Amino acid sequence: MTADTLALGVTWYAAFLLSLTCHEAAHALAAKWGGDPTAYHGGQVSLNPLPHMRREWLGMLVIPLITYASSGFMMGWASAPYDPNWQRRYPRRAAWMALAGPAANFALVLLAAAAIRAGLAAGVFTAPGWAGFAQLVVAGTPSAAALGAFLSILFSLNLLLGVFNLLPIPPLDGNTGAGVLLGERAALRFAELSQNPTFALLGILAAWQVFGRISGPVFRTGLALLYP
Repeated sequence: MTADTLALGVTWYAAFLLSLTCHEAAHALAAKWGGDPTAYHGGQVSLNPLPHMRREWLGMLVIPLITYASSGFMMGWASAPYDPNWQRRYPRRAAWMALAGPAANFALVLLAAAAIRAGLAAGVFTAPGWAGFAQLVVAGTPSAAALGAFLSILFSLNLLLGVFNLLPIPPLDGNTGAGVLLGERAALRFAELSQNPTFALLGILAAWQVFGRISGPVFRTGLALLYP
C-alpha cells in the first residue's frame, strides 16, 4: 500500500466516520424529541464518534478498514438504540425517527456541495476533466487537494448512503420511514418487518441488488446537480 493510498484512506475514514456519526445522532435526537430517551441516555445524541464506535466498533472501525484495504471503498454500519415498546405505541413517531438518519446524510451532501462551489468560486478548486467518487474537484496545492478529496468523498458517500437507506425494504430506514405516509396500524406493521430477522436478511440481499442498479444513475444525477 502506497503513501498516497494511506493518505486517501485517512481522508476516507474521516468522511466515513462523520457520515455515520451524523446519521445515528440524527436518529437518536429524533427519538428523544419523539419521547424515547433510550439513545440519549446511551450518549448517542452526540457528534462525538466515540459513543457510536463503542456501540458498533466492528461496523465503524474494523470492517471499514478491511474493506478499504481490500477494495479501496469503505463499508460498515452503526446503530442507535431505541425502546421497542415506544415504537409499538408510536409507530409514526418511530417512522420520523427512521427518516432522520437519511435526512442527516442529505444535509451533509448539501454542505459538501456548498463548500465545493465556494472553493470553485474562490479559485481554490477547479472542475476536473473527469469526476470520480473521491475526485469531484482539482486543486493546485496539497492541502487544497486533501480538502477537495474530503469534500468529494463526503458528497458522494452521503448521497449514496441517503438514497440506499431510503429504499423501502426492511431493515433499511426507508421501510420504517414509510410509516409517515400510513395509518398507525400499517406503520406498525412496516416497523415490525424491519425487526424480523428473516425479512431483514432477505431485505439486505434485495437492497444490494436494487442499489447495484441505481447507484450509477444516482451518482451521475448528483454530479449533474453539482455541475449543472
